[in-house]
Amino acid sequence: MKNCKAIQISAEREMTLVEVPCQEMKDNEVLIRLQYVGFCGSDLSTFLGKNPMVKMPVIPGHEVGAVIERVGKDVPEGLRPGMVVTVNPYTNCGHCASCRNGRFNACQHNETLGVQRDGAMREYLVLPWEKIIPAGLLTPRTCALIEPMSVGFHAVSRAQVTDIDVVLVIGCGMVGMGAIVRAAQRGATVVAADIDDEKLALAHQMGAGYTINTLTDDVHARLLEMTSGFGPDVVIEAVGSTVTYQMAVNEVAFTGRVICIGYAKTEVSFQTKYFVQKELDIRGSRNAQPSDFRAVIHYLEKGNCPVDALISRVVRPEDAPEAMRQWMERPGKVFRILVDFKG
Repeated sequence: MKNCKAIQISAEREMTLVEVPCQEMKDNEVLIRLQYVGFCGSDLSTFLGKNPMVKMPVIPGHEVGAVIERVGKDVPEGLRPGMVVTVNPYTNCGHCASCRNGRFNACQHNETLGVQRDGAMREYLVLPWEKIIPAGLLTPRTCALIEPMSVGFHAVSRAQVTDIDVVLVIGCGMVGMGAIVRAAQRGATVVAADIDDEKLALAHQMGAGYTINTLTDDVHARLLEMTSGFGPDVVIEAVGSTVTYQMAVNEVAFTGRVICIGYAKTEVSFQTKYFVQKELDIRGSRNAQPSDFRAVIHYLEKGNCPVDALISRVVRPEDAPEAMRQWMERPGKVFRILVDFKG
């Protein structure tokens, strides 16, 4: 096995199917055969030439459902050929301030698969055994949803959500859906906000008690009505736009918590008096911890997640470029596009 098929973004709006050399496996590494890999928002940004963290050409992809093909001789016995797995796509240096504090997900020198280094949109991938996550009884197709949902789960942990909180989640993409699920699991009252009624209906199905269409509803009035005039205790920003960042700060209750997941593409201006007057906790939330991956797997194993509704489309590798172009034209109508590599 010398070469394998891979999807490569070579320049702005240029995606092709290529053959790349298969990686050599070391004694502490695992060779996985990719079954399904999801396209995420960062991949779309890369395709559009708007991802400053990417150096072209790059193989995208870090949302993985795979099967272990082979293990090195120094790999623990718990990882065996034939197991269904997903992967932790982040790296950590072990020496920066984040790593020193045990928050490896926020490593200063992190290199995420498909972003700062070539990713998983290929037939085979070699990784250190520590990055392989057994997925229990889940199918590889479902496994491709684990990573983005874990990012939302992590945001809820960062917010320290409890059952007495009202939590507003702005943005009902995959990451936002993960935040909705986790906040609901913790007993919070969850409000989902988005511009798309179909996404809001699905958010309700996944645990949101209330929904707000930010294009057609009076967001401020609705939130005051839902919270007896206080505003939400927690706002999780999962979009990454000027409008939604400002909304988060403006609408959160006094002494509330604002959790920022989305990367805004431009500078954002704030009424900074709210930072002080409300005595806000404004926290970033980056990637996910291993415990978040385990929590998502546990949730998905229960079988209550509408997996089929979250997967907008499954395509073959050769059809991926056209699928990406169609997503570019209607970005708000897609949850996840999965690429089927199992052939």
